[in-house]
Amino acid sequence: MTHRQAEEGVALLGVRHHGPGSARAVAAALEQYRPDAVLIEGPAEADALLGFAADRDMVPPVALLAHVVDDPARAAFWPYAAFSPEWIALRYALDRELPVHFIDLPAAHSLVIGRDGADGGGLDESGSGEGGAGRGDGPPRDPIAELARAAGHDDPEQWWEDAVEHRRPEPGADALDPFRAIAEAMAELRPGPAQGGDVLREAHMRRQLRAARRAGHQRIAVVCGAWHVPALAARVSATEDNALLKGLPKAKVELTWVPWTHRRLSQHTGYGAGIASPGWYQHLFEAPDHGPVRWLTRMAELLRAEDYSVSSAHVIEAARLARTLADMRGRPLPGLAETLDAARAVLCEGSDVPLALIADRLVIGDALGGVPEGAPAVPLQRDLSRLQRTLRLKPGPDERELDLDLRKDNDAARSRLLHRLRLLDIHWGRPADSRTASTGTFRESWRLRWEPELAVAIAEAGIWGTTVEAAAQARAVDRAVNAASLGEVTALAETCLLADLPEALDAVLGALADRAALDADVAHLAEALPALVRSLRYGDVRGTDASALRHLAEGLVVRICVGLPPACANLDAEGAAAMAVHLGATHAAVALLTDDPPAVPAPAGAAADRDGPAGRWPATLRTLARRDTVPGLLRGRAVRLLLDDNQWDADEAARQLGLALSSAAEPADAAGWIEGFLAGGGMLLVHDTRLLGLVDDWLTQVPEAAFPDVLPLLRRTFSGFEAAVRRTVGERVRAAPGAPDGQGAATDRPGFAAAPDPARAGAARATATLLLGPPPPATPTPGPTPGPIVLTEAQP
Repeated sequence: MTHRQAEEGVALLGVRHHGPGSARAVAAALEQYRPDAVLIEGPAEADALLGFAADRDMVPPVALLAHVVDDPARAAFWPYAAFSPEWIALRYALDRELPVHFIDLPAAHSLVIGRDGADGGGLDESGSGEGGAGRGDGPPRDPIAELARAAGHDDPEQWWEDAVEHRRPEPGADALDPFRAIAEAMAELRPGPAQGGDVLREAHMRRQLRAARRAGHQRIAVVCGAWHVPALAARVSATEDNALLKGLPKAKVELTWVPWTHRRLSQHTGYGAGIASPGWYQHLFEAPDHGPVRWLTRMAELLRAEDYSVSSAHVIEAARLARTLADMRGRPLPGLAETLDAARAVLCEGSDVPLALIADRLVIGDALGGVPEGAPAVPLQRDLSRLQRTLRLKPGPDERELDLDLRKDNDAARSRLLHRLRLLDIHWGRPADSRTASTGTFRESWRLRWEPELAVAIAEAGIWGTTVEAAAQARAVDRAVNAASLGEVTALAETCLLADLPEALDAVLGALADRAALDADVAHLAEALPALVRSLRYGDVRGTDASALRHLAEGLVVRICVGLPPACANLDAEGAAAMAVHLGATHAAVALLTDDPPAVPAPAGAAADRDGPAGRWPATLRTLARRDTVPGLLRGRAVRLLLDDNQWDADEAARQLGLALSSAAEPADAAGWIEGFLAGGGMLLVHDTRLLGLVDDWLTQVPEAAFPDVLPLLRRTFSGFEAAVRRTVGERVRAAPGAPDGQGAATDRPGFAAAPDPARAGAARATATLLLGPPPPATPTPGPTPGPIVLTEAQP
């Protein structure tokens, strides 16, 4: 602030955004200057919201959020922490009932200019740039670095911390002197006219300053980024500024307060403020002195809570070391670097693991601000806040696990809310594991973490409805209409069931039926089926009627069965591998579909429907297993699925293996057959020595020229087995053909023993009966009274 400015009744307080030293200096300057009006760098439309800062429920860190009404994704934040100079000035004015205004370029202009790239596409929208400089504004890349270099320091952050953040006004000193020095330094750093977006911003600030003078204010305090001070002190006519601001593009915007976090303040990208250590800055602002003992004590408390052995003696020794390091490094007081080095050496005993915990929990921190309920918000946000209170789901910055029991009404309602929010792309909660999206158990696990950016996601989702349920319904219908694939629609149907959106489900099922009828790609149908069948399982758990899905699922199975054999013919290796994935997923889906009883049970004694999934699917697998034009990978996989489902016995599987490994078969195709057959696990070779012998004999007869092509396929197959299975298979292959069976030799009978062992089988049967319960008694039929039952050795 120059002498001329003081005479004109204006105090220009240039600050570094989010600096505790700047915040203390502003507080001291305001107390000394005693202004009758306070002007603050910030979006001009926010004047109507400034009164909320005086509410006791307004707890920093918080941020002003502005977004374009017609395009909520065009948004910007202005974050404020308790140690932000702007926040200090705002609370000073409100506490004394002084006029206070934001004077920066309105968001209605800046959001449009920033998006269109017209004249200053890098406006400092967050209000958090170093020295108030934005991207492409023409200042040095880092004004702080320029000042530090001029002072002979190569570490700008350390210089700034020593010169400003650790500095406290001395009693009797002129509190405006630091701001005069800052104004002179900035005038040297930017001798030329403003460039880029600063031209418009500073023109608007000067216009607002003139308006305050016209309103009769005699002592005006202006709190702004230090970089703007020379421009506000310059003599520029109102005509010039009005010409610059005339005809700017404009959009309708809405503004509100939203909670913010220290972690977001620490990020240099997105909507962060680029503060490396907000927790440390908070400590500097709150601590009555700069001694390291208080800070190191907080570290000790954190480490003790995490079961590290830290005593008071550790804290005392670490404080002494921090002071010694500060003296050796020529610093007036121990800074963050000195206290962290001392903590590593003493509290952490040289380990970086507990030090990383200190950096995360204290240096950065997870403080979450609060906003009064009366603050403006989009209707969707108000409905979400109501649901959060009703369901006792308080948002927090720390990630936490949430386990839900869907048999409980409150947990089921929480699950519906989280699934509806995910449908709206509001990812407050994320499924913790695959159980959430699998076969419909009574439990769900979520990871919850509230991020400030979710306020923008909520504003964007507000176009779909005023309540979470209505918005989710409308969003689901829109996604069904515009889905890119059949699999996306089936996944959407599953989500609608999870979110309990019956009206949207009807529309999704309609779109699903239309797409399924028109889609002739078997791979697409096979990709869509699993999610559709899983959805049938949610009806019982969530009380949702999912019977309409059965008809669609059964229709998809029929179409897959008809189209799969020709679709599998003459595929290359890549296509066969992709189809093998669809084959396994379809098999699992059909098993679920046939295991789940239909809504209308078949009459007693009726024969199985051979045209239904239970009859068609095994027939399709048999067709694949026997068709020579199908790649060996798919033929072997089909045989294994038939064997596992007892559709074929071990003799038939061995016969098919023998045919696949005959001398007439191509070695690469035979290796693919083995890969597909053993994809279900290698224990089959351990229990059935005939299959192991066939594979061993074939492998020893592979021609030398073909062996390099076969080896990678076999290695990939056997490397997927568990270590114990690989070891056992190797031992059985190594054993001499005539060795005793107990030593692992191959025998003429499948299994480990030469004959069944009734005693061991009886023990296993007793255990299974204990676990599963006795079988239900058979219904007696008319006839002669049965005689006594005699168990023979052949009966287990």
